[in-house]
Amino acid sequence: MRIFGIGVQELLVILLICLLIFGAGKLPEIGKSIGKTIKEFKKSLKGIESDDAEEKKQ
Repeated sequence: MRIFGIGVQELLVILLICLLIFGAGKLPEIGKSIGKTIKEFKKSLKGIESDDAEEKKQ
């Protein structure tokens, strides 16, 4: 299984390095922050697309 061209073994190595750097307590906070950031980014893209659609109608 490949996710963004990264295999399972590479993904596990990355997660292990993150665990060592940030510690087990910080990882959930970091994941939550990344999730919120992605959600806001998608929301802003939808707003831009709707603005473009309105401009084309006029």
